[in-house]
Amino acid sequence: MNNIFTYNPLWHEQIGKIYVLLERVKISEEQSKDVLHLRRANRILTVGSTTAIEGNMLTVQQVFDVINGKVVFAPLHDIKEVKNAFYAYEQIYDLDPYNVVDFLKAHHFITENLVQESGQFRSLDVAVVDSERKVIHSVANFEQVPSLAAELFEWGKTTDVHALIKSSAMHFMIEHIHPFRDGNGRIGRLWQTLVLTKWNELFEWLPVETMIYYNQTRYYEAILQSQHKDGTVDCSPFIDFMLNVIEDALKQYAGGINCGLFGGINGGLNEIEKSIILLLKENSHIKAFEMAQKLFKPVRTIENNLRQLKEKGIIVRIGSKKTGYWKIN
Repeated sequence: MNNIFTYNPLWHEQIGKIYVLLERVKISEEQSKDVLHLRRANRILTVGSTTAIEGNMLTVQQVFDVINGKVVFAPLHDIKEVKNAFYAYEQIYDLDPYNVVDFLKAHHFITENLVQESGQFRSLDVAVVDSERKVIHSVANFEQVPSLAAELFEWGKTTDVHALIKSSAMHFMIEHIHPFRDGNGRIGRLWQTLVLTKWNELFEWLPVETMIYYNQTRYYEAILQSQHKDGTVDCSPFIDFMLNVIEDALKQYAGGINCGLFGGINGGLNEIEKSIILLLKENSHIKAFEMAQKLFKPVRTIENNLRQLKEKGIIVRIGSKKTGYWKIN
């Protein structure tokens, strides 16, 4: 498992910025009166995001309703997928990120009653294909998977590479090895969160998966850029991407605490308003129809919630409807 990435000297500076942001989040949490609500909201958004990346069609509101035990009229597969993912994230503190048995156990949590060979390494060869069924990545022979997974976890356990880099590299290698018939993306993202949580417990609640969801195209591009046609890898592009995502997630989380975006402002926000705020923090120029596409909501619903946020004084429109942008107060 040597030479899976080329070290970028700029990472040192970025890691320093992340340390500063972690301290800011820690202080903000200590001063917040609603941190438990914020943490739970982020956990649910994480679950919604990591399943949506794989094609789950539940809206943000439906994900909240499913996890809160409400009746939701949606495909049973999608509902089960969300429930499984939430349960898996709830088990983070009991999982060892360098234990293959726990890795298989977590895969079972995520895919129970959803896929064949749940909690088992795949027993056949597969290939990663695009939407046109064109092969974009030939993965390891299924007979090699157990030894490759064991090698990866031993590397993770013994390397002195910083956790921020190591977790990203392990995330990438899980996608590269593709150890399961299905659920590889969800388990890879969960495993990075697990490695980071063991390093700093704040990562259990950070919306890293949510930021990946908002940047799916770059996420997949970074994976492809890290894989060479000759079968070798250099996951530096993927590590670059993930460090940026982690930094953005920390900024978003700290901003949410400081602004009280997840409760307490003028009676609190509904789940659609919270989701809109997250989108605006990511891209202040985003259009209503783009929000509707991301949140699987009608455009009129988004426009109504934007109006409510303006009336509450939480956001303001700067400039014209076509060329302006949103500012969060």
